[in-house]
Amino acid sequence: MLNVLPFPAINPVLIQVGPFAIRWYALAYIVGILFGWWYARRLVSNARLWGPAGAPLRMIDLDDLVVWATIGIIVGGRLGYVLFYDLGKFLAEPLTIFEVWHGGMSFHGGFLGTVIAMVLFARNRKIPILSLIDVIAPSVTVGLLLGRLANFVNGELWGRPSDVPWAMVFPTADLQPRHPSQLYEAGLEGLVLFLVLRFLTHRQLRLRQPGFVAAVFAIGYSMARIVSEFFREPDIQIGYFAGGLTMGMLLSLPLLLAGIALLVFVLRRPAPASAS
Repeated sequence: MLNVLPFPAINPVLIQVGPFAIRWYALAYIVGILFGWWYARRLVSNARLWGPAGAPLRMIDLDDLVVWATIGIIVGGRLGYVLFYDLGKFLAEPLTIFEVWHGGMSFHGGFLGTVIAMVLFARNRKIPILSLIDVIAPSVTVGLLLGRLANFVNGELWGRPSDVPWAMVFPTADLQPRHPSQLYEAGLEGLVLFLVLRFLTHRQLRLRQPGFVAAVFAIGYSMARIVSEFFREPDIQIGYFAGGLTMGMLLSLPLLLAGIALLVFVLRRPAPASAS
């Protein structure tokens, strides 16, 4: 126990006035969505990233997409958690499905919900879907970073027992020192993936090659999640599958394969002459 770091006692509730409370978890979603909207506008408005033809979507499209994407994130994320992680509990207590303030969101469900929302929106506005996803993909990484930090503040989704010098005892778990796996995920899924995608958009000008950034996002997130799952304790109601696989790994594999397939498709298409 000598190498154990103290878990920071941060109140999950930022502000509370009577029955009204603002939680760090909810704030992470709000700030993540607002940042994503702002960053997507920056990408679209930067003519250098797109070449002579310019961006195939307008600022007003991004403004209107916020509502569609928010619904996709919340509905998809919650339904994904209900279906993939604790269906039995929610069938027994169906009203708890709506208690999102207690946590319980699935990235893979939110991802699927957002993609469906973007496809419908793109068809409605006649916007190239791959270019739309290329713009949104880098914009969600900060939201992933903040969401994982909020998981850490809540003391949830902790890691597996460990004796590394930075292991922590999570008061919501047990007395075993554990990996702070939420911070690993925040770094990989959020910070590292953001820097990789920014390199692709600003240095390699890959927004001129529709689908490339989206494919790298899918591959990058899946790999980061699979690596993090080796340090993260699986949900107690699910546990491990055959071969030591976890639900997070299993859900990431189809996304990884889809990202690889999309990347192969993009690379086989003739690249625009203006692309780097």
